[in-house]
Amino acid sequence: MTRPLRLGAWVLVAGGLAAGVALLGAASPDRPAAKPFFDARQRQTEYAGPGREVPEPAHITEVLFGYFGPGADDPELGDAWRAAQLALENLNRQGGYQGKPFRLLPGWSDQPWKDGASQVARMVYGHDVWAVIGGPDGATTHLAEQVAAKARLPLVSPGSTDRTANLANVPWMFSLLPGDHLQAPVLVEHLAARLGSGALAILLAEDHDARQFVLEFRRSATRARFQVARQYVCSRETMAEAAAKIAQADVAGVLVAGGPTASAAMVAALRRAGYRGAIFGTAAFGRRAFLQKAAEDARDAVFPLLYFPGAEGPEGFAARFRRRYGYEPDYLAAATYDAVQLLAAAVRREGLNRARIGDALWALSPWQGACGTVCWDKLGSNTRPVMLGTIRAGRVVPCETPPAGSSR
Repeated sequence: MTRPLRLGAWVLVAGGLAAGVALLGAASPDRPAAKPFFDARQRQTEYAGPGREVPEPAHITEVLFGYFGPGADDPELGDAWRAAQLALENLNRQGGYQGKPFRLLPGWSDQPWKDGASQVARMVYGHDVWAVIGGPDGATTHLAEQVAAKARLPLVSPGSTDRTANLANVPWMFSLLPGDHLQAPVLVEHLAARLGSGALAILLAEDHDARQFVLEFRRSATRARFQVARQYVCSRETMAEAAAKIAQADVAGVLVAGGPTASAAMVAALRRAGYRGAIFGTAAFGRRAFLQKAAEDARDAVFPLLYFPGAEGPEGFAARFRRRYGYEPDYLAAATYDAVQLLAAAVRREGLNRARIGDALWALSPWQGACGTVCWDKLGSNTRPVMLGTIRAGRVVPCETPPAGSSR
């Protein structure tokens, strides 16, 4: 007896749902047919909850921002911390906030997926930071976002290009770098002009950000009717084997996708395997860690360029960074510098109140930073246009788009 009753209940539920869908989708002269889903990208999510009425606390001696990232001793990410310290020096030299100095409270884990979120929670609930800067990439930004969403305070990521971090529709989430969905079409357009009908191979590291970029790249390639001949996902152990297969294949170019260190290793593996063709990369090719390791192997490689110092002058960020540390900053360093400066500008505008700092971050757009213009879309992702870069004499320089059919 139980089974017929359950079946009958499911029939009633299904019939009810079908009727509901029919009613919702029914068009009339006064109302157009309803769409089957809501596109969050078309409407900004605003925080309408409590918090703006909370007065600024008395008797504080400093303004704390959380910093979710490694310190200066990290070989790949340490420059971000150095840039953040330069920003603090600049701000505090200007008087801080009403005479109170800005300070960063660091928190990190060598295994972010294990206890990274707890490090962010410690900053937010244990030390009452006003906002959090982090993470240095897309994966760690997702972790920090989970805490920011529940604690209701701004999270400004200087390192994420993964647009899904912003697609979570959290009004506290801000990404300073243009996302992969803006980078990929520019690179695809260049490849289509340069390679024509030539085949492209993808060499992909086992890495969250690399996978997200390749996903966006393939979407853009499909829209542009540009063919990807083959794709190899490799670890450090299988890298040489994958590179050898590409070197023996008939391909006109290779897209290398991974973090800075992994990308340098994959480029070196391709050259060791005898591949002498064109190489293309992700924005990670513009990181100092990549340039240090790739050397001449990556000469003339083309990739999305997220930062180029240009003519900033003797007092610009790049010049001050170079004087202090003896080398050029990369885009992660510049974006981290901007994250500190932007949050300080928000505090100076609206005071020490988490909700109002979030309001100020929205209101400050467009904002000119060291890394470029910050102009939010409705989800808190930077819409700044992306150009391409290449490597000449070990340095990153802007790249011109070649004429159609060019082999160079």
